[in-house]
Amino acid sequence: MGHSSFLLQGAGLSILVDPVFSDHCAPVPLRALRRHVAVPCPVAELPRIDAVLLTHSHYDHLDLPTLRLLGNHVPLWVPEGHKRWLVHKGFTRAREIPWMGSGVLADGVRLTATPARHFTARSLWDRNRGHWCGWLIEGAGCLLWHAGDSAYCPAFREIGARFGPLDFGMIPIGAYQPRAIMRAVHMNPEEAVLAFVESRCLRAVAMHWGTFRLTDEPLGEPPLRLKAALENHRLPPDAFVAGRVGECWDVVPEQREQKDADVAH
Repeated sequence: MGHSSFLLQGAGLSILVDPVFSDHCAPVPLRALRRHVAVPCPVAELPRIDAVLLTHSHYDHLDLPTLRLLGNHVPLWVPEGHKRWLVHKGFTRAREIPWMGSGVLADGVRLTATPARHFTARSLWDRNRGHWCGWLIEGAGCLLWHAGDSAYCPAFREIGARFGPLDFGMIPIGAYQPRAIMRAVHMNPEEAVLAFVESRCLRAVAMHWGTFRLTDEPLGEPPLRLKAALENHRLPPDAFVAGRVGECWDVVPEQREQKDADVAH
């Protein structure tokens, strides 16, 4: 759906992750933080949303205008430290999950908050009062993983060892320059490929690039570097794709079963 926003559908559910439908990812409409790619549909045209998963509180991931359009009746799943703030904003159905903690979203569908390396803030005065995370969604025989916002870190190998192989990943590749500043909070495409390998994803789509210009690299550079990094690792180009805003992917659980059989042999 653009940037780090995804609509996940399966097991009879429709789930939004980090939905941002606003024209800007800032508390005020700053021109520098305007949307460069239109959302594929307005909020009113979405199917009935059963839950929203939020990875952290930054404006390009937690967009209050979008959440209000969805309605405060929609359950919000958040990392630790954000529930009280959301309740104060009128969202009474918020539930916090700690790293590696799990919860049942619906019959046969389980969520797990996965570790990441990042930070949170909505202003200059509330840095790291809440946590951040990725989300592992398990249901209908599939494992989906939204990595959230993260620098490269050892947690990816832990996620792969504990949960992998993962059928489908959503992994950030953008907002990485200048490297001296961004290395601690965002991966570059080369690190994203390492995260893909270490988390044992079978397929992945790149996110966190192209929609908002947050840092110094050109908007179109991340997918070019992603392609080169895949070649360097001798991985097929369709294993980890950049994709287009509005594009859809079908996730078939048999692919993970075949991978397990290949490893066994």
